[in-house]
Amino acid sequence: MAKQEQMLRLQYIQDFLRTRKNRGATYLEIDQYLEKKFQEKDLADLSFSERTFKRDREVMENVLGIKIIFDFSKKIYFIENEELTNAEESVFDNLLLVEAYREAKANSEIIFFEPRKSRGLNLLHGIIHAILHQNVLSFTYNKFWTDETSQRTVEPYALKEFQHRWYLLANEYKADKLFVKTYALDRIMDLEIKSTKFKKQQYNVKEAFKNSFGIISADGEPKEIILSFDWEQGNYIKSLPLHHSQTILKEENGRTFFRYFLSLTYDFKKEILSFGNRVKVIAPDGFRDEIVEELRVLLAKYNV
Repeated sequence: MAKQEQMLRLQYIQDFLRTRKNRGATYLEIDQYLEKKFQEKDLADLSFSERTFKRDREVMENVLGIKIIFDFSKKIYFIENEELTNAEESVFDNLLLVEAYREAKANSEIIFFEPRKSRGLNLLHGIIHAILHQNVLSFTYNKFWTDETSQRTVEPYALKEFQHRWYLLANEYKADKLFVKTYALDRIMDLEIKSTKFKKQQYNVKEAFKNSFGIISADGEPKEIILSFDWEQGNYIKSLPLHHSQTILKEENGRTFFRYFLSLTYDFKKEILSFGNRVKVIAPDGFRDEIVEELRVLLAKYNV
């Protein structure tokens, strides 16, 4: 119960302080808000004190990267940086999901999850340990496009998420040069953390994937890509950008035009095709031709 109580406190504190913005809140106001939230959830009596609040602030800063500042002149607390990183947003999204599930689990008709197979999340802890301590990993791997399995021994560098799947970014053990490959966690079996250490080479994940969409790291200069979406789909794309380089060029005749700078990979082509007739590739010509050819092949399968 103690862990659950702290998790809820952290969530409620950050929710409250973000709604207060620059006004901040006194310790008493925070205490009263927590008391109210715990009563609403029909939870046990809140165990909260200034010492507890100090520990919660330390956890939020050290683990979640959210710093709560105290203004001595106004006697208020506020969050130093209003903007959350993608990672912090994901952490709090999951906290909200855990609480929602806890509330609804007694009634199976309230909250529904997509049916899906294991995503290999049980491997995260061991892989993170290996990355931090530079331990070699060995495992059996089953590729998506074949039933064949292979034994891999790798030097783990990072973990990356894409479309609800997690991937290990790793270099082959004792390879002549650094060549980081991706391994889907749900295709990894018999993971073993070796006592053997490896020397980490210089590798910047953000830099490697900054011009990429998805899990394929692409070399070379990014291309300017212009897409046109219908009005409804365009609004969705505005709220959930396809890539960090996304900008809006113009809106006219019921369509929204977006510009991107990224490398053209299989993942990105697959994403564009998934929008069907809601999207049109304006530029570059080569990419537009690829999409047209894919559509021709698709139509041929239906004898159209």
